This record gives sequence, structure tokens and C-alpha cells, in this order.
Amino acid sequence: MIHRWSIARRLFAAHLLFMVALTAIVGTAAFVDARDQAYAEAGRRMAGVATAVADNPLVLRAADSPDPTALLQPYALKVTADAGADFITIMAPDRTRWTHPNKAEIGKPYIGSVDAALNGKSFTETTGGTLGPSVRTIVPVKDASGKVRALVAAGVTVGTVDVAVSGRLPALLVIGIALLLGGAVASWLLGRYLRRVTRGWGPEQLAQLFAYYESVLHSVREGLILVDTRGRVVMYNDQAAALLGLSPQPADGGYPGGGIPGGKGAPAPALSELPLAASLKDLFESGRTAHDEIHLTGSRVLVVNQGPAVGPGSASGRQRGAVFGTVATIRDRTEIESMGSELETMRTLSDALRAQTHEHSNRLHTIVSLMELGRGAEALDYATKDLELSQRLTDDLVSSIEEPVLGALIMGKVAEAHERGVELTLNSGGSTAFTGLAVEDLVAILGNLLDNAIDAAADAPAPKLVELTVGTANDALEITVEDSGPGIDPEVVDDVFRHGFSTKAPGPFGRGLGLALVRQAVQRLGGTMTITSPAGALFRVTLPTAAAAPAPAEPPAAERAPLTERHS
Repeated sequence: MIHRWSIARRLFAAHLLFMVALTAIVGTAAFVDARDQAYAEAGRRMAGVATAVADNPLVLRAADSPDPTALLQPYALKVTADAGADFITIMAPDRTRWTHPNKAEIGKPYIGSVDAALNGKSFTETTGGTLGPSVRTIVPVKDASGKVRALVAAGVTVGTVDVAVSGRLPALLVIGIALLLGGAVASWLLGRYLRRVTRGWGPEQLAQLFAYYESVLHSVREGLILVDTRGRVVMYNDQAAALLGLSPQPADGGYPGGGIPGGKGAPAPALSELPLAASLKDLFESGRTAHDEIHLTGSRVLVVNQGPAVGPGSASGRQRGAVFGTVATIRDRTEIESMGSELETMRTLSDALRAQTHEHSNRLHTIVSLMELGRGAEALDYATKDLELSQRLTDDLVSSIEEPVLGALIMGKVAEAHERGVELTLNSGGSTAFTGLAVEDLVAILGNLLDNAIDAAADAPAPKLVELTVGTANDALEITVEDSGPGIDPEVVDDVFRHGFSTKAPGPFGRGLGLALVRQAVQRLGGTMTITSPAGALFRVTLPTAAAAPAPAEPPAAERAPLTERHS
């Protein structure tokens, strides 16, 4: 049954038993010490009485008289009564009593040790006599020459001493009861505190919970990080270490007590000591509540939820639990965003096919109408020119872009731009065989840049132009996207790539992620990205390639004419 008890109940019972044992031990020790002190005090008092009697010249005169009892018995009885002693026996050196409280004992031998007194030394002993066990002091009576002429024994019975000791028992009992009650109250208060902080669980339940806790931390596929109120990382699991680029925690379960005050080992690291992304560090340090916030690291898109770690409150609910820090969960959304980019690419291609189908249907209707009107020659001429235009556009893209996926993407963007009244032109320089670069990253970079450029140009007055330049130079791929839109304020250039920033109205799924993903992909590939605004906005991306044919570098943005001038 005991194994079902909570830690608080076990501690209360153990502490109460300890206090009972301690009270018994302390009380017994105090009683024994009081008794010893009483016996020692009785011995000192009897020594004083016996010495005073032995120093009285009456004793020496009586020792020389023919009847010492007649002189000394009244004196001994009076001193016995005045000094509070039970007996004063004055005797001859041969132990013959001259005085005694019981007259029948006068003249009989003294019962007790006298050897030391006969040698001129006083001593105290506890021994039995005619009155029972007693504490007595024997003092020699010496004449002027130092000869022992008589002996004086003064004493109190053990019963009298025990009565004096018994008078101290009430005080000892009060002290013992107070000690026991104080210990019980302290045990109760400590048990109440432990019951609140452990929620009434026993050590076996806590051990089982801790085993579950360890298993969950290492098995869940979400990252978990705990930060205390001082900004120190109490704990993070293996998945959080992988997602945040941190070193795994020690195998013993973390930092000293998980970074808990009073733990053992090295102190838990501060947030400022960990290589976290700036946005994540700001979120963790703020301690604010967050729901499904998206944060970009060097190579990942992370979804973060954060809330306070609140301890148990009072049973009545009037007192809220203490806040120990914050708990954040982290999910990896990189693959989902990658799939979203691929899906967006497919949507673009689908829209392009739809636009081409719509335009092709219009052209077929035109040709059929001309033939119905009997204008066969004009219908043939129109069909021939339309075929030549479509073939030339296809040939231009195929000859300019050697990567088929990028070629398909650009064709789709051309069709999309045409539908929105925007003219998208393509320039290429050098080889476009992008050696060593993942097509998925190039699609993400180019697709987002073209989407932003087409949006900016579509919202601007005519002419609505977007120019894409792709080429390789000095073992690097250069992508330049320029639009005829309103451009970008130089004061917000640094904020353009921050997640959540957008100059457009919020869409159904939020804004401000496209360019942040572009920056992430560029950084992951070891490239650079710059923004200028010669007319509209000009984005220049440079990505290192494993091998590329050398080609003349394109003039810097500052040396190129604005897009609107080149198309005027």
C-alpha cells in the first residue's frame, strides 16, 4: 500500500517518525544530563556543608572531650536542618559515629569509604548507607599538626536528588512536545508544498513519467526546445538539434538538471551562444505566444509554435502557477514548400497550355471563318504566318535555354505575362547548361523572381515590360530580372528578403514568402543577390557552377539603359 503513497505523504510520515525518534533521544539525553547535573550539584553542596562543619573548632574540642556526642549531636542536627541535608555524621578516625540523625546508630561503625579522608583528602561518592543510597562527601578534620582527628560526612539520599530531578521533568516534557509539534508542522507544510509541485504523484509514477518523457523527446518527429525565464536553453531534443543545426545534447539527458537551478554539471547555454537564425532567436527571447509562425533558416523552412510553461496553481484556483519559461515546437516545412514550388510550376505550365489552347482556338476560328467566306488564300497566308511565329518563339527558347524544365517554365511565364498584358523578353549569354545546380532550386529562384516582376509590371502603366537575362560568366550563372514597375524604395531593400515583408496586399495564404525562399535558395547554393532600381526593380542573382563555358560578362546594372528606354 505504501508504494501508492505520494512523495508528500511519504516525506510527511518519514519526517514525523524522525521527529518522534529525535524527540525521544533528545528528551532522554536531556533527562540524563539533568539527573547527572543534579547529582553533581548535590555533591558540591554536600562538600561545602561538610567542609564548613569540619572547619568549626567545636569538632576538635569535642574530639578531645570524653563525650564527643554530647557536644556534637545537637550541633549536627541543627546544621543538617539548616543546610537541607539528610544527614551529617561526625565520626572518629576508626569509623565510630559520634553523630547521626538516628540516635540508635550513634556509636556504631560508619558504612562507607574513609581511606582517602584518613589520608587528608576530601572526596564525594554515591553509596548505600543506613538511610539508603545517598550522595555524600567525607572531609577530614585536622589539628594544627595536620593529624586527622575526626571525619565529617554530609549527604543527601538519592531519593531526595530524584525528587529535585523530577521537578525538571515538566519543562523537559514541554520542550519535547514543542519540538515534536514544530517538526510535525514543518513536515506538513513541506508535504503540502511537495504535493502541489508533484501534483500528488508518487516516485514510481514520476519515474514512469520521466521514462515516457525521455522516450517522447527522442521519438517525436517535431523539434522541441525549452527556454527558461533567464534566456537559457533548458533542453532540446534530437529533432530540434537537427532542424536548428545544433550539437546533440549529452547522453545523460541534457544540461545540469536540464538547466534547472540547483542542477549539477555545466550550466545550460544561453540563446545568444547558440547559432540560431535571427528571427528564431528574437522569438525565443521574447517569450511571446506564437501559432504556426514560419521562419527561414539557412536551408530550411520551419513552422514554430510557442507558449509559456506554467506550473500547477493552487487547488482553489485563486493562485496561478508560476511561469518557468517557454516551450517551442518546430516542424520542418522545407519539403512542403519545395512541393509547393513544383506545384506552382505545374500550375504555371497548365495555365500556359490553357492560354495557348485559348489562342489556338481563336486562330482556328479565324481560319475557318476565312475559308467559309471563300478567302482560302488569305486563310492559308494567316495560318502560315501564325505557324512561323509560334515555331520561332519555340526555337528561340530551345536555343537560349538548354535545360528543358526551365525552358518550359519560361514559356509558361511568357504565356501568363501575355494574358496579363505584359511583354516578357528573354536574353541569353554563354552556355546555359547549368552544371552542378539543382533544377528545383533554379525553378524556385526564377519562378518567384518572374512572378514578382510580372505582378509589378502588370500593376504599372504602359509599357508593361519584363526582361529576363540568363547566362554564364566566370564559372557562375547570372540571372537578371528587370521590370517596368514602380521600383523598390532604397530604404526597404534590406527588408525585401525578410519573411513576411511584401509591398502587395495580403493574399488568401499570406505574403512575403517568395523572395525569402529565393534568398534562402541563393544562400544554400553559395550565391549572391542584389537589388537595384534603375527604372523599375532589377534583381541580379549570381550562382557558382561546377563548370561553365566562359563568356563575356554582361555590363553592370549601372551601365545598362533603363528597361523603358530600351523598349521606347
